[in-house]
Amino acid sequence: MSTDPATELLPPLVEEGFIHLYAAETAAQIPAAALADFAALAASWDGMARDQHMADGGRYRRRRHAVLSARAGTPGLVREADAPHFQAVDHNPLNGGVQRHFEAIPPAITQGAAFAGLAEWARQAFDRADPGRDWHVEAHQFRIEAAPDSVGRPTPEGMHRDGVDWVLVLLIRRENVDEGVTEIAAPEGRRLGAFTLTDPLDAVLLDDRRILHGVTPVTPHDPARPAWRDVLVLTFKRRG
Repeated sequence: MSTDPATELLPPLVEEGFIHLYAAETAAQIPAAALADFAALAASWDGMARDQHMADGGRYRRRRHAVLSARAGTPGLVREADAPHFQAVDHNPLNGGVQRHFEAIPPAITQGAAFAGLAEWARQAFDRADPGRDWHVEAHQFRIEAAPDSVGRPTPEGMHRDGVDWVLVLLIRRENVDEGVTEIAAPEGRRLGAFTLTDPLDAVLLDDRRILHGVTPVTPHDPARPAWRDVLVLTFKRRG
């Protein structure tokens, strides 16, 4: 890990509101222990329950959730009691406005070296851009599945904000899928960027107050084989 990995992320986060990192760039900044444990973290996406809160009736999303916190000046994140996830309708017109309960991420995962290293790396970056904050952090494991007769929709709500302050989206794995383009826009809709997270550890960090984001649907590359896209999303919201 570099002496201050957040330093390289600060200018684009502050000036542009987002930064897209390729896997090699992420790997160069996170702790060696996180890299060594990454395969075990990725395996934890298998066996997740389906998201039962899809207002479009879709059965293409599997999901787990955890709540954590971070205190200004204190390294590391603390696992908090499980709690429902809530977004206002303004931020999520499809599934917002209700308390959504998801399967909890097992504590062994959030305590593992990969998750802890990635979360602390993101926290350092957001601390540099927005210093002196206590954070309410929510972690989401997403698996979006695609089939020949059913596309998978990573963001069925369309271009959106999450209703927080800062967001990390990190690719865990793509298996036999095409498309899934991440699109970035200004609040008025002006397009600022588009790219595809293709390799494990490809990532985007963004200022949710200034940036809209969305991902195009994924489709199977080979219709005869299972197809899915796994991501880790960490959201950071100021406490108090």
